[in-house]
Amino acid sequence: MSIVFNLSDQERGVRDLIKNALGSDDTLYAFADEPLYQFNHVKLYNLDIRTRPDAVTYPRTPEQVAAIVGAAAKAGLAVQAKSGGHSYCNFSSPDRGIVVDLRNMKKFSLNTETWRATVGGGMLLGELDDSLYSPHKRAVAHGVCPQVGLGGHATIGGLGPSSRLFGMALDHVEEVEVVTADGQILRASETQHKDLFWALKGAGASFGIITEFVLRTEKAPGETVQYKYSFTSGSWTEMADVFKTWQRFIADPDLTWRFATTATITTLGLSISGTFYGSNSEFEQLSLKPYFPLRESGSKTTVRQNWLDVLTHEAEQVALKLGGGIPAHAYTKTLTFNGSKNNLLDDPGVDKLFSYIEHADKGTLIWFLIFDLAGGNTNTVPMEATAYAHRDALYYLQSYAISDKLISGVSEITKQFLAGVNDVIVNHMKADRGYTDYGAYPGYVDLELGAEAQKLYWRDNLEELERIKAIYDPGEVFRNPQSVRPTVAQSRIATNDVKL
Repeated sequence: MSIVFNLSDQERGVRDLIKNALGSDDTLYAFADEPLYQFNHVKLYNLDIRTRPDAVTYPRTPEQVAAIVGAAAKAGLAVQAKSGGHSYCNFSSPDRGIVVDLRNMKKFSLNTETWRATVGGGMLLGELDDSLYSPHKRAVAHGVCPQVGLGGHATIGGLGPSSRLFGMALDHVEEVEVVTADGQILRASETQHKDLFWALKGAGASFGIITEFVLRTEKAPGETVQYKYSFTSGSWTEMADVFKTWQRFIADPDLTWRFATTATITTLGLSISGTFYGSNSEFEQLSLKPYFPLRESGSKTTVRQNWLDVLTHEAEQVALKLGGGIPAHAYTKTLTFNGSKNNLLDDPGVDKLFSYIEHADKGTLIWFLIFDLAGGNTNTVPMEATAYAHRDALYYLQSYAISDKLISGVSEITKQFLAGVNDVIVNHMKADRGYTDYGAYPGYVDLELGAEAQKLYWRDNLEELERIKAIYDPGEVFRNPQSVRPTVAQSRIATNDVKL
């Protein structure tokens, strides 16, 4: 028995526009009447948030990207790029919009005199690592999931274990080729279209589709130590004391930038893990043992000589926690602890947090609270140098929950649990000393933030972003539910009010 899919008038109009833009090569596009369209082409990452784009396109050249953007602008539809497709709210698959999937744009070259890499906008982080390291022993800082695409990662921030050492992924970006809302193909850098380049480094999805990056690369670290200390047998009160110790340790202003660390809380308890970019003897000189006397019962330290082995282990860890690139019914939240002073949770606040974690109804067994140390090289860049607005954060909280019912969505109980974690922290720190300088990392988009989302993502840089948006995309061709809006017109967000 065959299944018949009927297109709406709008969808038929979009199909005609895309075919006119890209020609008769049907490998360059897919439409909603195709069997298994959502599964084979849309590929939603968060199964809790349903979107159905009118078309998914697969361009091979910047000129084809420009033609697609022109078609979207003519139709009044949202257009968004997809590199890896790991948006927690499926922003790269706009509902009733057009997806520009960059999987065919993965070129790579490396200038061995300047050590600058030229990389296609569709390359995944794991592919980039392989291209840089195997023949050249070079590296770029980024997050730990190899299936994530460079295109989104390096235009939001791109935090990872080596960010304290090298900066974020976006700090490696020195030039881009970008398609703008009017269909132009521009080069943007510190010397060309400087305002657009500034905006792309922190809020890229609102300003264009990057088809090519030029990246500064680093000499890959040699000997590296990866460690994990697990505290799963004690009480939640004892784990709170370990967290207090971890927090005091990372607050040391003289802590080496070669030291990366996270404190992860799950159903099983607390673990302290991370990477030290140096020799084992140097790692031992950090003298962690006096700080974490309980670590002997669940400690593991591994010395690695190969950079790709380091990255593989980090990817394995995130896969164990979050399923890597596997779609799931999920919910995420984040909290950035900004400001140079009073940005630590004091001991009574830690006690309140762990008491809440112990007693709150969670609605699922699969949840993670990850406190990630930031700072280092990332925070040496002035706040106004790029659109990224959290360079004063000492650490970040990333919260995740996945439905353990497999085929059903994340419950309201689970969402309330994660929101409650943030509330316990924020309310205590506000009451304790009036601390309110929080933000939200724009890589962990959260629809529950409502009207405050853009301000939390981009803080004091939002006004300048809105000004630049009005110059390069006043009609909001590049838009999603939480994109930057132009100052002049309070235009539509993720709606289609232009009929074909």
